[in-house]
Amino acid sequence: MKYLLFCLLFPCAAFAQTENQYNLIPFPARFAGQDGQFTLTTTTRVVLAPATDASLKSVAQQFVGQVKTANGLTLAVTPASAALAKGANIFLTINKKLTLGDEGYKLTVTPSRVVVEAPTAKGLFYATQTMRQLLPVGQSATVTMPACAITDKPRYGYRGLHLDVSRHFMPVSFVKKFIDLMAMHKQNTFHWHLTDDQGWRIEIKKYPKLTQIGSKRAESIVGQYFQNYPQQFDGKPVGGFYTQAEIKDVVRYAQSRFVTIVPEIEMPGHAQAALAAYPELSCDPSKKYDVFTKWGVSEDVFCPSEKTFSFLQDVLTEVMTLFPGKYIHIGGDECPKTAWKQSAFCQELIKKNKLKDEHELQSYFIRRIEKFLNSKGRSIIGWDEILEGGLAPNATVMSWRGTEGGIAAAKQKHNVVMTPTGTCYLDYYQGNPATEPLAIGGYLPIDQVYAYEPMPAELTPAEQTYILGVQGNLWTEYVPTPESVEYMMFPRAIALAEIAWMQTGPHNFEDFALRLKNHLPRLSQIPVNYAKRLFDITASTQASDQGQLQVVLKKIDSDSRIFYTLNGKEPSETSTEYIGPITLSKTTTLRAMTPSGGRLTQTFTLHKGKNKSYTYAIPLENNSDKDTKKLTDGIRGETPRDRRQWVNFFGDMDVTLDLGDVTSVTKVSLNFLKVILEKNFPPTSVEIALSKDGTDFKDAIKQPIKYELNGPWDILPVVADFKTARARYVRIRAKNVGVCPPEHPNAGEKTWFSTDEIVVE
Repeated sequence: MKYLLFCLLFPCAAFAQTENQYNLIPFPARFAGQDGQFTLTTTTRVVLAPATDASLKSVAQQFVGQVKTANGLTLAVTPASAALAKGANIFLTINKKLTLGDEGYKLTVTPSRVVVEAPTAKGLFYATQTMRQLLPVGQSATVTMPACAITDKPRYGYRGLHLDVSRHFMPVSFVKKFIDLMAMHKQNTFHWHLTDDQGWRIEIKKYPKLTQIGSKRAESIVGQYFQNYPQQFDGKPVGGFYTQAEIKDVVRYAQSRFVTIVPEIEMPGHAQAALAAYPELSCDPSKKYDVFTKWGVSEDVFCPSEKTFSFLQDVLTEVMTLFPGKYIHIGGDECPKTAWKQSAFCQELIKKNKLKDEHELQSYFIRRIEKFLNSKGRSIIGWDEILEGGLAPNATVMSWRGTEGGIAAAKQKHNVVMTPTGTCYLDYYQGNPATEPLAIGGYLPIDQVYAYEPMPAELTPAEQTYILGVQGNLWTEYVPTPESVEYMMFPRAIALAEIAWMQTGPHNFEDFALRLKNHLPRLSQIPVNYAKRLFDITASTQASDQGQLQVVLKKIDSDSRIFYTLNGKEPSETSTEYIGPITLSKTTTLRAMTPSGGRLTQTFTLHKGKNKSYTYAIPLENNSDKDTKKLTDGIRGETPRDRRQWVNFFGDMDVTLDLGDVTSVTKVSLNFLKVILEKNFPPTSVEIALSKDGTDFKDAIKQPIKYELNGPWDILPVVADFKTARARYVRIRAKNVGVCPPEHPNAGEKTWFSTDEIVVE
């Protein structure tokens, strides 16, 4: 036997073969590689038992279609018979005696035949997805599957992806492609975000203005939300919605691939598109509402009136006729309470129902909707804000603001889907924000996604049973096209697919990355515009034993080599190969590459303060510099998009840097961000002073920072020129603006500021 390995719960790195024999994603629960291979030819039959099962026929027809498209080979589907029983064929059999759940399967590939068994057609469908990955990529003279024995089933029953089509509409053809990609990686729940402040995307026949008016946004913000002050708009209309006929078609398409669609109709917040169509559903019907042209959250929400509840029940009744699944997602997140606080009707309703406050009014709202949906045999699912004010009796919670909401819900014996922002929000940057397409913010590389463990350790075994699974989310404020959706989703969504499928136990990212590297050509063949961040190179700095600056390079793709230059030239495979930390003696721009496509260009600033210690006289009110290293690590902030290198001050700044010895100091400089709309104002003034003993500070240079309030975000330098001074200590004091000015949208609220590196020359 060439290979024999049983991988219970997780795979071993040595088993992902570079010849693409067993690069399976998600990796099976139990696996054994064996000698030989099965060869598919034009005489190979896909044999069905029982042949009368319509779902089984559909599974087989999809598989032979995929083989035809990917490998150019035509296979026939035929019922089981005695004549075919001993042939070199592929046998798909429903065996209800197998105890693998409704999604498990057994797959045995030998040189003489392929035998697949599962308790259901769904299990056989997932087996065919595994077989697709055993086949070669592309068309060739010989089409083979390597011999192996697999017994497989998923860890979680809920394995989801979320797509927001409200901010940017996606055509039906792409939605189907999206479902195909989910099914290919054994994900089974498509969370379709159909309504929000920025657009209503589902036809409701009783309320035609929802799409006549609510689906049309006049324009959108230019750039990132906080980029310009005041905000700029592009003047380009955005529209689109799905007819009920199109939705029925998509639902059928998903069902044939064993994907359940969970539609989301947002309430009571994120409702401005609906209010633009029907203002009588608001707390102020006299006000004119337009589909929201900004990102973020509108203050205008549904009023909890009988008219609103009648409207929502009508809408949900039509939604239920289109989507047969158990769950209807009702949002429940980010509901501002301003309109309710100002509404005499809402305040009277709170008193009448003896509610404590507006949070309990939201709970009242959600409970009313849940009662209606439960009466129709459906269940609600909502974002974790539905915990506020008391959780509806039968609600399922999507834990997105970290894991706390999921833990709280599970302890209350409510079902939970884990989808925390820090590991499951696929609209975050996945590479260097300075070079990546514009995104909402954050930083979530694929290895961080893969490292996520959905099961909270705080739960008891009994409480853990309420964790249904895990979901990745993509919001589309900055993702306007199908191609950009693919770029943000893949391959990070594939990492989540493996997390959700593979059994409990440690997961080896290097093994996953190697399998993924061999899997990516399949995506190219489809084609999918996936991100190539798997091949990225990252850099960090450290001090050598002699105090010199050293640069450490890392790469996710462990199966590749790094080559670099320090002279400004583009690197190639003939450049210096990286074998350990690179010692720098002056400010240097390092360029690096890998043969697999990784690239890095980064400047490291060497100065007398590099790697020196410093102290805060005023403690930071945040953890933006928890190791007290950022201000002297030699890495400057490149862009307001990327906040990883910036230290944030919510009060004044009073920092003293110790150079270690008295030395000449000719110049001290540092940068400050200007992001006015975010309340990130540069300080009013900066004082830089020097001292030989750390007590008596002299030669202070104080200067105001002048800038135009209006305009785009920026990085503003401050330079103090000391000419021939000598000092050991450098003190920087910067004065916070205090509060936003009257003309600012957040007038009167506290401001803050950010700086990146104290450079001493």
